[in-house]
Amino acid sequence: MENLKGKWIGLKSNIRLRVWMERSRERMDEFGSVLRTYRQQVLKSIGALGVLVSVTVGGNQYVQMNTHEVHRVLVGDTRVGVVSNPEVVRRHLAERQEQLAEENPDVQMVLETDKVAFEAERVFNGKSDDAAALAKLDELLKPKTMGTQLFIDGKLVGIVKDQETANQLLETYKQKFSKSGSVTTLSSSSSAAPESVTVESVSFVEQVETSEAEIQPDQVMKPEELLKKLETGDVAPTKYTVVEGDCVGCIAQKLGISKQVIYDNNPWIKDDMIRVGDVLDLTVLQPSLTVKTVELVEEEQEMHYETEYQYDDTMRAGMTETIKAGSDGKKLVKMRVTKINGLESEYEVVDEKVIVEPVKAIVKKGTKVIKGEGTGKFAWPVVGARISSPFGTRWGKLHKGVDLIGNRNIRAADNGVVVYAGDKGDGYGKQIVIDHKNGYRTLYGHLSKIGVSVGKVVEKGESIGTMGSTGQSTGVHLHFEIQKSGKVENPLKYLSR
Repeated sequence: MENLKGKWIGLKSNIRLRVWMERSRERMDEFGSVLRTYRQQVLKSIGALGVLVSVTVGGNQYVQMNTHEVHRVLVGDTRVGVVSNPEVVRRHLAERQEQLAEENPDVQMVLETDKVAFEAERVFNGKSDDAAALAKLDELLKPKTMGTQLFIDGKLVGIVKDQETANQLLETYKQKFSKSGSVTTLSSSSSAAPESVTVESVSFVEQVETSEAEIQPDQVMKPEELLKKLETGDVAPTKYTVVEGDCVGCIAQKLGISKQVIYDNNPWIKDDMIRVGDVLDLTVLQPSLTVKTVELVEEEQEMHYETEYQYDDTMRAGMTETIKAGSDGKKLVKMRVTKINGLESEYEVVDEKVIVEPVKAIVKKGTKVIKGEGTGKFAWPVVGARISSPFGTRWGKLHKGVDLIGNRNIRAADNGVVVYAGDKGDGYGKQIVIDHKNGYRTLYGHLSKIGVSVGKVVEKGESIGTMGSTGQSTGVHLHFEIQKSGKVENPLKYLSR
């Protein structure tokens, strides 16, 4: 019984062990199946990830390959189109500007290219259309006519094509009056030329300004037209027909113009000879623009010798005998010449250098001294004198003396006797003539007041009158002449600083 019980217990234990082992094997099979499934899923996931990575990398490359930079064109705030490169637009505008210049040679046609702007961006599958953008650009950018306005003292006098044309025109106008060949020399010989002429400055008297503005094409003037307008001031021609009883001076006085205008405009007049029926050009030009030139002129001038008198009581009064002949010297005179539109307005002596000293003459004279006899050496008749017009050819005629400005008190240039004091009607107005009783006479013209009378004996430096503008005068000054044996001499031969 106990053996059976023991065997039963052993059998039961074996059965339980087998059941447990069977269940364990089943669980292991299940775990293996799950593990295989999990491994397959993991392998599948790894494959999918690889495909995904491959697809992503390939997609990025595709996008990059099909992304392009384009340039949007704008005119102000208006979008015009898209172009492949801004250079396309720049070349097109340059060509269009050249075409406008060729088609409009007399005016300046301008495109407002400064309004054109560009915006660059990168776009996927971005497309540009150069032709469409350029066509739209041409619609928006309309050419306008520009011109350069010329103002004189704030007044508009004309319009030319461009600034370059204006600059050339103004330079041409300056050159008209600033050529060194136009210098009037101070030599007594009209054919003499100065040793050297240096143009120190050329400027406009008036304020000249230019500005660019939008204009109408018909407002543009040709350069030669505007140049003529500047020279003449748009003054209309004035003609005059000579009638019975006319003379040059009479016509000038009747019409209130200078005789010189008549001579300048009618160079055919010789020795004041005009006939009834002659047509005179009396146009008085009034240039719109005044050119002031300052020139430094150097030239040789003669220096008249002095005379030393030795009085001899054995000789009759008035008798002379030359003991030693004198000879003129030479000096190099440097002076600053100011001109207004080519005409001399002022001279200033800045330096004198003696080249050849004059040799003094020695003359024996009778001991009976004649009062009023000159020394032969002249003093300036105006204190602090400045030369406003020299001796020599002026406006086609001989200017017989020098015009001086400065202190208005006029002084005798040497001892002498007054032989004329009044107005001869010869254009010099109120004038004084002094005989120096040695072959010389001096004339003082355009006076406002005469302070001496005929027959008065005057001493060198004595006051004889007051400067004025009587007769044919363009302003207050003294016309001063030196005459030797009845012929006019250049006063600067006898005057020195």
